[in-house]
Amino acid sequence: MDAPTKDYSTISPSAKSLLWMKALTDIPFARAAAGLVFGEDELPQESDERVTPTFLKRLMHFDVRYWSIDAALSMMGLTNILEVSSGYSFRGLHQVLYEDRFYIDTDLPEVIAIKETLLQPLMRTLADAPVGQLLVKPLNVLDEDAFRALIRRFPPGPLALVNEGLLVYLDEEEKRRMCRIIRSVLKERGGYWVTADVYVRKMENEMAALSEVTPEISKFLADHHVNENKFGSFGEAETFFRSCGLKLAYKATPEPDMIRSRELLRRKGQQVPPIPLVQRHRIRETWILEPHR
Repeated sequence: MDAPTKDYSTISPSAKSLLWMKALTDIPFARAAAGLVFGEDELPQESDERVTPTFLKRLMHFDVRYWSIDAALSMMGLTNILEVSSGYSFRGLHQVLYEDRFYIDTDLPEVIAIKETLLQPLMRTLADAPVGQLLVKPLNVLDEDAFRALIRRFPPGPLALVNEGLLVYLDEEEKRRMCRIIRSVLKERGGYWVTADVYVRKMENEMAALSEVTPEISKFLADHHVNENKFGSFGEAETFFRSCGLKLAYKATPEPDMIRSRELLRRKGQQVPPIPLVQRHRIRETWILEPHR
């Protein structure tokens, strides 16, 4: 099967800007990786004028999103994990440090090329070699042949398929194609799909209130039809996945203590909403999906 010809590489710069933001969190390797990419002197500090309450609220959104996936992986306890569109997250490295897991970390070739240059200096900071196995490989998730070739690298056993942010860049046809591939693999191998990417559309005034939208961000969102690619509601999302042969098994929520951006907001004198409220405020949720027919 031929890989799609659409150019997804224009999405990649958003992963780099997100890494810069995450340097203020406790996400494993985020600050160290950001230092390698941007230079230590360019990283955000709590005292920076740029680190406004609005900035931190936006950061908390991504902080919660990251840790919700770790909560889901802990809940499932599966040891074969494939993450797609991982960006400059080093979740895979963290997952194999102390547990015997087989983790395949994937993204587009240009992201993986940079990521591989970051892995070596990050691994040199480790006291001991990782217990599990980590592979870092290029993958267009809509290329079924390439997807299945990576699946064959896993030892026997059920799979956890993971994505943190991808669906908002795919139109409905592309989402359905991705769902078809994932469902087929899960039917064969068993396991679950963890997606932190169940977003619902926001009105323009809500979007403005939630984040500082620079002209560059605004253009990026418009160019990639991000708001249009979100679901109309969580009910619509559940109906969509069911039509693709997938059902919602669980929702994942992280432990509040993991979210450093919450503490940074408190220090700015801001009220901090409970994590469940953040998750359910008609913006985004993390779902664990499984085949249903």
